[in-house]
Amino acid sequence: MQFRPYRHKAQYYETDTMKIVHHSNYVRWMEEARVDMLEQMGVGYEVMEREGVLSPVLSVECEYKSMTRFPETVEISVRLVRYTGVRFDLAYEIRDAASGQLRTLCKSAHCFIDGSGRPISLRRRFPAWDKTFCECAENFR
Repeated sequence: MQFRPYRHKAQYYETDTMKIVHHSNYVRWMEEARVDMLEQMGVGYEVMEREGVLSPVLSVECEYKSMTRFPETVEISVRLVRYTGVRFDLAYEIRDAASGQLRTLCKSAHCFIDGSGRPISLRRRFPAWDKTFCECAENFR
C-alpha cells in the first residue's frame, strides 16, 4: 500500500534565531506523519486506544541532510518497512515540498501493548488489524 505523504508547514516557534527548524521538531513531525499513516490504514491511535491497545515508541533515528527554514513546507513520506504482529518499524523521508530536496531520513520502531504494559499480538487478538498491517508492510513476519 502506498500512503499519501503528510505535509507540514514549518512554524516560527519551531525555529532558532536563524529561522532554521530545531532538530527536535523532526521527531514531532514523524509522529504527525505516523498518526496520519495509521489513520489511512484505518487503524489510527483513536481506534486502537478505544480497544485498549497502546503503541509506544521503542526507538527513533534521524539523519539530517539539509536544513528546513521558516516558512517552508515539508512533505513526509512514511513506509511500513517491517511488521511482526507485535512490533513494527517505519522509515520516513522528509523533503522540501517545493523543491523535493531531501531534508531528513528517519526511522522509528514501535510495539503494541495493553494498558498494563504487556505486549499484544495483533495476529491473535485483532486478526483484521493484523491483516491490514501485513498488507501494508514491505517485510512482515
